[in-house]
Amino acid sequence: MNIDLEIFSPVQAISNPLFNAHGVEVFLKRDDLIHPMISGNKWRKLKYLLKTTQSQGKNHLVTFGGAYSNHLLATAAASARFGFKTTGIVRGEEVNNDTLFLCKLHGMQLLFTDRDSYRDKTALFNQHFGDDTNAFFIDEGGASPEAAQGCAELVDELTETYDHIFCACGTGTTAAGIINGLNNHQLKTCFHAVPVFKNGEFIREEINRFLTAPTDYDLHTDYHFGGYGKADAQLISFIKEFVASTGIVIEPVYTGKMMYALYDLIGKGHFESGSKILAIHSGGIWGLLGMKDKF
Repeated sequence: MNIDLEIFSPVQAISNPLFNAHGVEVFLKRDDLIHPMISGNKWRKLKYLLKTTQSQGKNHLVTFGGAYSNHLLATAAASARFGFKTTGIVRGEEVNNDTLFLCKLHGMQLLFTDRDSYRDKTALFNQHFGDDTNAFFIDEGGASPEAAQGCAELVDELTETYDHIFCACGTGTTAAGIINGLNNHQLKTCFHAVPVFKNGEFIREEINRFLTAPTDYDLHTDYHFGGYGKADAQLISFIKEFVASTGIVIEPVYTGKMMYALYDLIGKGHFESGSKILAIHSGGIWGLLGMKDKF
């Protein structure tokens, strides 16, 4: 089977009086529209991993994530779409929730493991699937050179150049891929990574290990709102206002923090007047399912 999806990811201009006041233009790359379940960077990160699995003659994807992992859901949906068997190793005690329901609906088998064991994913894979010659290891979030390769293709799709590109960061793979894509096209665009973790400076090392050439970029570590999966009333209020005023759904784990960072930096005069800024909507809106009570 040919492993590919027809990409629909338009660049959409968004408006706000804040942008006018500071003389900047802001655009959103709508990767969330690629697929309802395998959306955004999730498809870009999985594409070449699936091709590698197929080329090795394997048919069983084994991957990892938390109980509300968009990566698990995307992998389950991609496996159903392209005919793979899939197992998700889930961090923490056994639970039932909307995300895991959707994973199981797409045929994913779930294995729950304690948090200490979860830290050594290779050992977990070998423990449960070391004798399965059809099993293929996919790291949490899809982090891998293949994932960075897929994310680099985002830049191939751009028909205009931008002074700045913003992206949320979890594993750093998407950021690395986009930076590689900018380098491939010899673009001078300044890349901005917004880690969603507390003490997010560590993500620089994660990004750098997937870069094809040393590159400078900006890392904005002050927009974690308490840590991964954390959100306060200020962030929730921003997301509600953004969605109501644009019709574009973002969520508190990744895209909400990234867009908040962008708006905050514009308000602080961080960008020269006349700047064109592109934000990457990396999908993941199903992350809302685990945070409904905050709204």
